[in-house]
Amino acid sequence: MYREMNKVLKIKSGILIFLTVLVLFSCKKKSADYVPTVTVNYLLYTSDPAFAQVNIVGGHTYIANIGVCGIVVYCTSTNPSTFMAYDRCCTYNVANRNVISVDANGVTATDAVCGSKFLLTDGSVNHGPASNILKIYQTSFDGTALHIFN
Repeated sequence: MYREMNKVLKIKSGILIFLTVLVLFSCKKKSADYVPTVTVNYLLYTSDPAFAQVNIVGGHTYIANIGVCGIVVYCTSTNPSTFMAYDRCCTYNVANRNVISVDANGVTATDAVCGSKFLLTDGSVNHGPASNILKIYQTSFDGTALHIFN
């Protein structure tokens, strides 16, 4: 009887060790493909000729040196004026800091390095390899100034 209990104990111990090793080696880090949070607090005056394109539905403008890789501002409506503001950092291999650029169609933006394509209406991925949406910044428009912030 002692011999059988010892055998069962060894089997249970072996199973426990196996399961522990399995759990430890199956844990993976979560994807690092999230654009880091940096403070953004910017006023864009839509009457400024440099930003005239943003006053047209589907129009856009770039703002350098804010966010992680700069920001693209996209006009979704003019009645009332509604804007989306995205970080230009592609969400695929974020550490590379690849920059998206608005395509000629004015509806999508593409990372020329990895080929990821995003819809500018909501920042969603239109074509991979990226799987995360663009980083969205909040916007508030008072009729003169567009406040971009987080």
